[in-house]
Formats: sequence, structure tokens, C-alpha cells
Amino acid sequence: MNILLTVIMVVFGIAAILTVVRIFRGPSILDRAVASDVLLTEVMCVLGAEMAINGHTRSIPVMLIIAAIGVFGSIAVARFVARRDNTTP
Repeated sequence: MNILLTVIMVVFGIAAILTVVRIFRGPSILDRAVASDVLLTEVMCVLGAEMAINGHTRSIPVMLIIAAIGVFGSIAVARFVARRDNTTP
């Protein structure tokens, strides 16, 4: 089980580092928004894997809050980009 947990954490760690690089480098706000959604999804997957390996459900409220933040953030960015596109000629 420890080997499996180590492999999962290494894979998600590398994915998180690449996602943070995309957040900093992303040329547009949409790239950054997608990368932040991916990072939130990775955090939720790590929490879910940890729950499955250790056999508990204590992290479910945290996962729900992270999902809500991701949804509301995506909606806010989409509204901002839509409003900005309407004002440019």
C-alpha cells in the first residue's frame, strides 16, 4: 500500500507542478482559468485517493467545498471574459 500511495503522490505532484507552471505562463486568462480548474481537480483526486487507500470518508466535505469553489470561479471568469468580449469592437 505504501508503494501505491507513493506512486500516486508522485504522479499527482508532477501534474500539479506542470499545472502551476501553466497558471504562471498561460498567455490568456482562459488558460489560467482552465489550469486552476485542473489544479483543483487534482487536489480533489488526491483527497479521493487518500480516502480510498485509508478507508474513510472524512474528506468529503472538503471535496465539496473545493468543487464549489471551482464551479463559482469558472462562472466568474466566463462572465468576465464574455463581458470583455462584448465591449471590444
